[in-house]
Amino acid sequence: MTLDAAYLTAWGAHLPGRPIKNGEIEHVLGKVAGKASRTGPAALRRNRIKQRHYALDADGVPRTTAAAMAAQAVRQALAGSERTLADIDFLAAATTQNDLLAPGFASGVHAALRLPPLEIASFQSVCASVMMALKAAVLQVKADAKRVAAVAAAEFASRFLRAAMYDGTDLVDADGHLDPDADFLRFTLSDGAGAALVEPRRNEHGPSLRVDWISLRSFADRFDTCMIGGGRSDEDGAVHPWSHCASPGDAARQGLFTLRQDFRLLERMIPLWVAEYMRCLDERRLRAADVDWLLCHYSAHHFREDLVRLARQAGCLIPEERWFTNLYDVGNVGSASILVMIEELMRRRDPVPGQRILCIVPESGRAIVSLMHLTVC
Repeated sequence: MTLDAAYLTAWGAHLPGRPIKNGEIEHVLGKVAGKASRTGPAALRRNRIKQRHYALDADGVPRTTAAAMAAQAVRQALAGSERTLADIDFLAAATTQNDLLAPGFASGVHAALRLPPLEIASFQSVCASVMMALKAAVLQVKADAKRVAAVAAAEFASRFLRAAMYDGTDLVDADGHLDPDADFLRFTLSDGAGAALVEPRRNEHGPSLRVDWISLRSFADRFDTCMIGGGRSDEDGAVHPWSHCASPGDAARQGLFTLRQDFRLLERMIPLWVAEYMRCLDERRLRAADVDWLLCHYSAHHFREDLVRLARQAGCLIPEERWFTNLYDVGNVGSASILVMIEELMRRRDPVPGQRILCIVPESGRAIVSLMHLTVC
């Protein structure tokens, strides 16, 4: 039996700790080599993020895990749902950096939720990993294989952004300044988690979001690695994993366990993101004017300006008054961002039945573009 509908019936978010203002970042994460960042002020001007959340204690020590935060987001989703924890029969979990090298992230979330035995699926990429998890859950529900699927995404970036993770590595130059491609991310990434329930039927007593379609395409055949953790890329694009080093200590000295992003390559990806957005509009016969809410994940306001300019030139710009984002107040939560946005949109803006929501999650890892179209029920 094949069903023809899947709905998001609940949504939740978990943002750990208090909001961290811009002036506090290096107080919490520390100063690399004891020096104030040269890149930080420019990064904050470009991203326009005003505050973010870190899952670190006052001494900068991790006291939780990404899996535990994902479980918290699932619990919050359940608190506003018509279901209980015992109803969940499928769990899909996504992240950029798992707590462990193995086993998979979903195993950790399953354990943190203390669910009985059930089917799970782990997705590890960068921001688009959450769309992989959502599509897996939607397909399970539409195939009549599962009745209540939970999707969770979480990031614990701050533990990798602490000054001690860079001190003494090749990423710090002779003057004690961190490589800009690594330093920029220290002022951009945030911690947190988002979750949603997926079911074959809408809620009886509250709003639901019908999942009309999800599109996800990788363009790794066209681009070198742009955002990398656990390795390094040569100028010719060759990737060298940390595990190929002589020892873990050698990999740490090279700074391979930290995230870096090639922002010059990222700029080249943006036109492709817009082209893929246009392709989906055309394929689905959807006009920009038909979209009531646009939830577009981007890591910095600067990239939003590029997206707006290119979409306007192409004649497919969704009016900016229909854009919804919470980037500036919660920061860039990576794979969890789109779920955190959905939770706040539904809680603060109260979309009305019939309205269309378009979610766009591009990923710079090695170029992925994903879109999801929802209808408010």
